[in-house]
Amino acid sequence: MIHFVLLIVCAVAIYLSCEWFVNAVEWLGERLNVGKMAVGTILAAFGTALPESVVTLVAVTTGATAEAKDIGVGAAMGGPLALATVAYGVTGTMLWFKHRKELRHRTERATVPGLESGPGAAVAPPRTARTLGEAKDIKRLAKDQQWFLPIFIVKVALGLVAFAFKPALGLLFFAAYAVYFWREIRSGHGEEAEDGEEALEPLKFQPKAASPATWAVVVQTLATLVVIFFASQLFVKQLDAIGPMLGLSTAVTALLLSPIATELPEIMNAVIWVRQGKTKLALANISGAMMIQATVPSGLGLLFTRWHFDGALLWSGLITMAAIVYLLVTMRAHKLTPARLAAAAGFYVLFAAGLIPILA
Repeated sequence: MIHFVLLIVCAVAIYLSCEWFVNAVEWLGERLNVGKMAVGTILAAFGTALPESVVTLVAVTTGATAEAKDIGVGAAMGGPLALATVAYGVTGTMLWFKHRKELRHRTERATVPGLESGPGAAVAPPRTARTLGEAKDIKRLAKDQQWFLPIFIVKVALGLVAFAFKPALGLLFFAAYAVYFWREIRSGHGEEAEDGEEALEPLKFQPKAASPATWAVVVQTLATLVVIFFASQLFVKQLDAIGPMLGLSTAVTALLLSPIATELPEIMNAVIWVRQGKTKLALANISGAMMIQATVPSGLGLLFTRWHFDGALLWSGLITMAAIVYLLVTMRAHKLTPARLAAAAGFYVLFAAGLIPILA
């Protein structure tokens, strides 16, 4: 019972910390003069990807045995899998429910006499059947997936071969993220505010200030990151303890449950931003975190481990690639809806089903 209680406490702590984190990171983006998309793909993604990146760093640099170091390799592969399937799936589900609620509310107002031409007439119709977001936002999101996919394919391919200078290739993954970082920051400069874009909510550290102090923004950002980091680590440890109690093997817990736990901050951020009507930031946070997961932990793994994949790791890589291809095809066809985005979670179910015979 103690483990279950701690699990719930950690989940609540992560959610509340993410509420404060997204509030602070939006102000941080305003202070640094970066575009709205870069707030999600760079600033928020860097913070929320910290827990799993540290897991990889500690495992590959301090592991006493090859098996201990391979924990970092598993984290480097499990992160992108959870983001490409569960995180996008949860976001799509939240958007679907939100749009259904808006449609029901609009229909109810339309049936009340006198409201057809009143305030209710100004409510924009939700995109329940149309594509998700504006065309330019989908195009930008598709570009992130196009960056991710070839890097991830190389990452998986390197896990199947062995040669003398393979560790040195880890530096190329760091370089790839540096290029992506530069592109995102550069594209954000000069980005004009969109019509109807909401003003930033007051900083929670200074709720009465129209423009909070920079020190307050920085302190709130760092403080929430500390809570997110330790709460995420404690959450993973509770899952590791609960898994065997439920009859799950250590391998199943590590490959199925731990990745979701380490990606919980990204999922929470997406839920919060969707609830606030900031879909663009929610999707950008996930795609930006995926780019970090495809490069930084992979570079560390290549430098400090043998980077050799077994059947389970290869299966996770194939499922991740299949999920990204599905999303890319849907985006290119301009048919990405909340329901189709939610369907990405089905790939994680497929991964779980395929994992059973592999581990057996």
